Amino acid sequence: MDEKNLTKKEKIALSFDFLQRTMVHYAMWYSQVKDEFGLERASEIMEEAWQKSYSIQMKRLSKVLDFELEDGIPKVLLDMPEEKVDKLREAVAVNWLANDGVWFQSVEFSEGMFPAKKCNDAAWGNFSPYEALRIKRLLKLEKNPGIDGLKRAMELRLYGTVNIQSFANETETSIDFYMNNCRVQSARKRKGLDDYPCKSGGIIEYTTFAETIDSRIKTKVISCPPDKHPDEWYCGWHFYMEE
Repeated sequence: MDEKNLTKKEKIALSFDFLQRTMVHYAMWYSQVKDEFGLERASEIMEEAWQKSYSIQMKRLSKVLDFELEDGIPKVLLDMPEEKVDKLREAVAVNWLANDGVWFQSVEFSEGMFPAKKCNDAAWGNFSPYEALRIKRLLKLEKNPGIDGLKRAMELRLYGTVNIQSFANETETSIDFYMNNCRVQSARKRKGLDDYPCKSGGIIEYTTFAETIDSRIKTKVISCPPDKHPDEWYCGWHFYMEE
């Protein structure tokens, strides 16, 4: 690539590289603010930054790409059939999962399985509470919304769109959650591979998510690979509040 004589194709590729740098820089800002002010305050500051950033970016892109905005949303998306909107939401969520897998494999293939699992667990320890706070704000949940609040929040996780999940044995103080179809594990099954041993990461993921939604909620694993499980689900989790 000649920086002074870029081809049209190179200019487009560089524009996407700029987007990647923007996302990384955005994440680095959040990480630094979280270290400085703590998770909840960083989430509040990020919300303010996101609203401003989204508005600025959409307005600028709409002028360059010549699309109309309605309430800050590209009108071309609002004009799509709802079925296609659902497909778009699913595609974005599945791309998130693919991105997670690409990162894992990039570390695994170059550094080994143990470092990959270590990085994976640490990443979930940061992402899961962030996702919980994000959903909590979207649903306008109170500080401690209880089991019902947790159930509502679980529906809006990225995994809630990517996988098939269910709840059982719900009471005011407890509920069981099952991942009936997991894209990652199902793909491994189709290839004749054993389940990926996700228990260590799952404990971090579900525990931090639940306690961020409501600090009173505890998490107990029912079963998660490498544990044996029935054909009806891959992992199960029991959430409860001590009386």
